[in-house]
Amino acid sequence: MSQNNEDEEKEIKVILLGEAGVGKTNLINRATGQDFNPFSKTTGSSSFSKMIVNVRNNNFEINLWDTIGQEQFRQLTKLFYNNSKIVIFVYDITSHKSIDELKNYWVKDIESKLGNDIIKGVVANKIDLYLEEEVKEDEGEEFAKSIDAKFLTISAKTDNADKFKKYITELVEDFLLSGLNTGSGRITLSTNTHNKNNKNCCK
Repeated sequence: MSQNNEDEEKEIKVILLGEAGVGKTNLINRATGQDFNPFSKTTGSSSFSKMIVNVRNNNFEINLWDTIGQEQFRQLTKLFYNNSKIVIFVYDITSHKSIDELKNYWVKDIESKLGNDIIKGVVANKIDLYLEEEVKEDEGEEFAKSIDAKFLTISAKTDNADKFKKYITELVEDFLLSGLNTGSGRITLSTNTHNKNNKNCCK
């Protein structure tokens, strides 16, 4: 790896949270170049995948953490919160329970551990199943707005694989420009930047 700061890959931890079955694993798989798996099983243990994103000519190594959504494993999932810089809350548009649990549990739980020193995203998955929709898009947008999160509607199955990767790239840029990126381990952009703080992207 080059010693030039512009060429070095800086690591950023991104964690996906949400109920079992909302599609976290397939979103990560698509973003990291794998195919959609219609037979994907519920995640039985937390794991991470790596991907590289480029923000204004700077490479960043993203550690994408896929977490367990089942209620009985929530205490275990908490062990993986530490050092997360970006948290993406995922719900399934065909399950109102999945967004209710984000509102009533997951957001409160992550904020109790990390406070507000994180960049948040809200992802409405499975939009290809719009005929079974239980969560209207405007409800998802309103929820995202209420927690100051960038909103995305997507189908891990039918949308272009680059869509979720582009969304993650925008969240990384928001993190780098947010003022949360401080301390001795500060990660910086090596080029001039300006804030494009668009909280509602990628519909």
